[in-house]
Amino acid sequence: MATFGDPVATGAGRGVASRGCAFPLASEVPTRRILIVLALSVTALLSFTAPGEAQRYRGSDEGYAPVNRRTPVNLGDGLPDIPGGFTLCRLAYTSPRGHDGSGNGWPTDFPNADRNLMTRLGELTPTPVSLWSHGEPGYAVVRVTDAEAYQCPFLYATDVGELGLYPDEVAAMRDFLLKGGLLWVDDYWGSAAWNDFAREMEKVVPEFAIVDLPLDHPLFSIVYNIPTVPQVPSIQFWRFSAGGTSELGRDSATPHLRAIMDDGGRILVLITHNTDISDGWEREGEDPEFFYLFSPDSYAVGIDVTVWMMTH
Repeated sequence: MATFGDPVATGAGRGVASRGCAFPLASEVPTRRILIVLALSVTALLSFTAPGEAQRYRGSDEGYAPVNRRTPVNLGDGLPDIPGGFTLCRLAYTSPRGHDGSGNGWPTDFPNADRNLMTRLGELTPTPVSLWSHGEPGYAVVRVTDAEAYQCPFLYATDVGELGLYPDEVAAMRDFLLKGGLLWVDDYWGSAAWNDFAREMEKVVPEFAIVDLPLDHPLFSIVYNIPTVPQVPSIQFWRFSAGGTSELGRDSATPHLRAIMDDGGRILVLITHNTDISDGWEREGEDPEFFYLFSPDSYAVGIDVTVWMMTH
C-alpha cells in the first residue's frame, strides 16, 4: 500500500505521451503576453467602475472582496446550456470536520476565480469555451456523485484540507479517476491540511503514491513556460502581512506541485499545495500591485494545467 505522508520523488518521463493540440509552442507564447492582455482588460474594467464600487475595492468589510460576488450558477444547475467548448467544473464537497479557518470549504474563491479563468482562457488561447444563456461563461458546480461529473474535462477543488468523502463519494471518485477523470486541488496550506487531504486520497486510490512533479515535466511548458511554482497568497493575507506569501509561516514556506499518477504515468490528481493559484484569478482587478505580482503567474499555471488535462 502506498504511503500518503511525504511525497516520493519521480522522474519526468513516466510515459505520458503528448496527444497533440492546436496550441502554440511554449517558446512562441511568452508569459508577458498574459500580462499585456490582462493589464488592458483590468484597466478597462477599472475605468468603467462606478465611484461607489471603486470605494468597495479599497475599504470593504468583506476584505477587499470584488463587487460582483453573486452568480446565477449554483450547485444543482447542471452544465452550461450552450455547450461546444471547455467547461470548468467546481467540485462541491462536504466538510465533516468543519472549517479549519483557512477558507470556506468548496466555495472558497468561487465564483469570481472560475468566471475569470474561463474568460481569460478564451482570450489567451484558441480554446472554445461553453456558455450559459444568462450570460455567464461556462463554469459549473457538481458533486462527484453527479452524472454530469463524467462530462467534465476535470474537477477543480479548493481548500481541500476540509474535504471529507463519504463511502459513496469515495467509490464515485475512484470510478471517476480510473475511468479517465482528473482532479485538480488548490489553495490549502500547511501540514495539517496536507495530512487531512492525503488521508482522503488514500481511501480513493491507495495503490498510487503522491509524487512531486519536477519542473521539467511537460505540463509546465505545454503553453507557457513555468520556471518555478509560484506561491500566491490570499489578497487579505498579503495586505495584512505587508507583502508576505506564506500564510502559515514556516509550516507553508515552500509551495508544491504534486500529483497522483497511475502506473502508466497519467495524472489522476494534481495538487497545488501551499499556494492559492485561484486567488490570482479571483482578485485580478482589485489591487494593481497584487495583480502584477501574482495574476500572470496564476493564469500561466491555470492555462497550462487546463490545456494539459484536456489533451492528456
